[in-house]
Amino acid sequence: MFIGKILLNRYKITSTLGSGGFGDTYKAIDLALPNNHPCVVKQLKPKDPRPEVFPIAKALFEREAETLYHLGEHDQIPRLYAHFEEGDDFF
Repeated sequence: MFIGKILLNRYKITSTLGSGGFGDTYKAIDLALPNNHPCVVKQLKPKDPRPEVFPIAKALFEREAETLYHLGEHDQIPRLYAHFEEGDDFF
């Protein structure tokens, strides 16, 4: 359970939002921004146990992050603050 965990010394997980085929999504607060601005943290955690699935899922996850970085700020697209590894987990 990630509730209360602080990731990257910045994102404090406050609740679970949902779970899908490629991972879990959490509501968090950004401790580095004024007023502990709310944000969403996605954890890459494929549900398929086959070992060949994880590298493919990781590559797609990283490609999604890079695409969001390049799109920048747009009112219809979520803003990406960071993507990172912590231990064996990818966010």
